[in-house]
Amino acid sequence: MKADKNVYGKLFLSSFGLSAFTFGGGYVIIPLMKRKFVEELHWLEEEEMLNFTAIAQSSPGAVAVNAAVLVGYRVAGLPGALTAVLGTILPPMIVLSVISLFYTAFRESLVVAAVLKGMRAGVVAVIADVVYTMGRGVFKEKRISSVLVMAAAFLAAWAFGVNVIFVILACGLFGALRAIADAKRGKLQ
Repeated sequence: MKADKNVYGKLFLSSFGLSAFTFGGGYVIIPLMKRKFVEELHWLEEEEMLNFTAIAQSSPGAVAVNAAVLVGYRVAGLPGALTAVLGTILPPMIVLSVISLFYTAFRESLVVAAVLKGMRAGVVAVIADVVYTMGRGVFKEKRISSVLVMAAAFLAAWAFGVNVIFVILACGLFGALRAIADAKRGKLQ
């Protein structure tokens, strides 16, 4: 896949900006990536971004980096994936480097502690947005099995304390079996 230099610049600046101003991990950056790459830049379709989110969450490593690899590769091939990853990992590296230089001052600062505590509320709101957006996508599918799997995964993790790894593996197995069944019926291409 060949892309012009303008795409690489936009991809780097977009992923850098998203990563620089996102606190709370990969689950927070996903709706922002959707807004940027689906709604603003129109590089991806919404369903494609939801699929990338599922892959990024179930793959080893940081969700934001995994999603950046997928989006970058889709937009501009391997150079795009490398560009997006660089844009995604640079802000945390810079911030952590600066914080490590001033660790003792930050560790004892009541202002920093208060700011971080306030940011937790924002992170909860963004994660709730991710749950709503992804859940809405499942309901749009109008497949009762998807809704039941989503409910079962939630109950298993929240109510019964099942390790999330087992929930992801079970959902992945279910998805694979359903994809095979759909392929046999001719629904998948």
